[in-house]
Amino acid sequence: MKRLTILASGLLMISAVLTSCRDTTEKETIVKEVEVEKKVQTPEEAEEREGILERTAKKVDKKVNNEINEKIDEIDDN
Repeated sequence: MKRLTILASGLLMISAVLTSCRDTTEKETIVKEVEVEKKVQTPEEAEEREGILERTAKKVDKKVNNEINEKIDEIDDN
């Protein structure tokens, strides 16, 4: 009886291992392609979407760049 139980459990494990690793060709992969149209923004619309920090940062960058350009021009003149 003990041999029969060991043999049955061994066969059960072997059959489980062999059937769980099989590749199935029945699986399908579905791919959906979607086209999206993107609206082109004018500079005014883009500016409206920006927050207050972005707008002030741009203004500060312009001022700093102008000051840097003035200093470079002063150095070039000398």
